[in-house]
Amino acid sequence: MSSSLFTNIKFSIITRMIDCQHLKHEAGITTTLNSRCSILAAANSIYGRWDDLKGDDNLDFMPTILSRFDMIFIIKDEHDEKRDTTLAKHVIKIHMNILNTDDNGGDMSIQKLKKYIAYCRSKCGPRLSESASEKLRNQYVVMRNGTSIYEREVGKKTAIPITVRQLEALVRISESLAKMRLAPFANETDVDEALRLFHVSTLSSAGSGNLAGIEGFTTREDQEEISRIEKQVRRRFVVGSQVSEHAIVQDFIRQNYSERAIYKVLHAMVRRGDVQYRMQRKVLIRVR
Repeated sequence: MSSSLFTNIKFSIITRMIDCQHLKHEAGITTTLNSRCSILAAANSIYGRWDDLKGDDNLDFMPTILSRFDMIFIIKDEHDEKRDTTLAKHVIKIHMNILNTDDNGGDMSIQKLKKYIAYCRSKCGPRLSESASEKLRNQYVVMRNGTSIYEREVGKKTAIPITVRQLEALVRISESLAKMRLAPFANETDVDEALRLFHVSTLSSAGSGNLAGIEGFTTREDQEEISRIEKQVRRRFVVGSQVSEHAIVQDFIRQNYSERAIYKVLHAMVRRGDVQYRMQRKVLIRVR
């Protein structure tokens, strides 16, 4: 599996990658290019970390690039004491056992797992069963309709359009799940799991607001309102000062700002670590 950090790839190189993928359909010729690896790509937000107030501005990718990935996950660095503690313990444990590379803590050694994967790839080529094909076809139509309704409601195209390319992704995921079991056909259970993975990754990112604009705020007017609120909060709420959350919310409401937008800004600043709660979440203190 090849992993690359897309943040450092030049735009011209990304464009050539798209051109290469288009070659298999040029001049009316349809063929299959031999791909020897999957691609696991990671990219940082252009702001360094994901900013909920910036919406799809966090990514400097064209939809043509995003649509070529079977699954897209938005991983946010949110402050969570329990999760941070678990992660710290895991990293320290890795460094303490750095020489014991064969101990992966599972039921199968790494070498045996590699051999099993190689065997699956060389000996098994499953295809969709008839019932699985029917279910996948129906679910694809449902997803297309759901995305169309969302786009009409917000008046904006989603960053990841649901097209035949996403249907092909679901087919690949379903068949890969069957291949893990060395099964000749992918059944409805495989399709259900493929749909679940697709919903919690790509479809969730496209529809929840993580990629298609700010969560629940997709119009230009809403984004401008949020930007104005944050600027006022930073100007009036200096580092080291503290204020009642209720008081600051009511103050902005009197200025005809929407309550939802106000809480959106405050919660985003808390997640970024700019502001912290005190006194049972009744008081906010500006820490940076």
